Amino acid sequence: MSPLAALLLRDMRIAVRVGGGALIGVLFFLAVVSVTPFAVGPDLALLKRIGPAILWLAALLASLLALDRLFASDHEDGSLDLILTGRAPLELVVAAKGIAHWLTTALPLVVAAPLIALLLDLDGSAEAGLVLTLLVGTPALTFIGLIGAAIAVTLRRGGLLLAIIVLPLTVPVLIFGVAAANAAIAGPVPFGTPFTVLCALTLASLVIGPFAAAAALRLDME
Repeated sequence: MSPLAALLLRDMRIAVRVGGGALIGVLFFLAVVSVTPFAVGPDLALLKRIGPAILWLAALLASLLALDRLFASDHEDGSLDLILTGRAPLELVVAAKGIAHWLTTALPLVVAAPLIALLLDLDGSAEAGLVLTLLVGTPALTFIGLIGAAIAVTLRRGGLLLAIIVLPLTVPVLIFGVAAANAAIAGPVPFGTPFTVLCALTLASLVIGPFAAAAALRLDME
């Protein structure tokens, strides 16, 4: 097995065993969506209109749950030093850790989104559009989060700093993700316009995120 595949499987096992993995993220996702009708009232038309924004905000917050431990746990047990001195390119190692985080936290949210969307009175076509935007956009949230996690790796209480760094960077993803989901429900903007921008943001984060996070790790560990 290649070192990157071994690292991917290792991080997935740790996420499930230690952090609760998919279950914690889905439960948090469900909790945020479930309390929304109590806050805004039983107006189904209003819930349907703000449903995509609620689900995207819940997905963003759920993805932040385990980001602060993404590199910090490796730093505490000394694994990060071995990773930095290993033969595998650090950028690919960071990308592998990001993929493991997405598979164990964001992908279960995408799978659970159609069922949770029923609480917000979304129909079949709206659910399909929403799931597609989450599937395409959540990798951007993860790989943007890699940068904040790498910057805060040496801090004891880096969770707050991580949120301060990551949340402003995810605003464009949030805007176009919600816009694409709303377009799938009622328009008037064609679905393809914001969805194409969302795809571009995700592709850019997949390229920039690992390089920026790797550079931050090298600076932090010097």
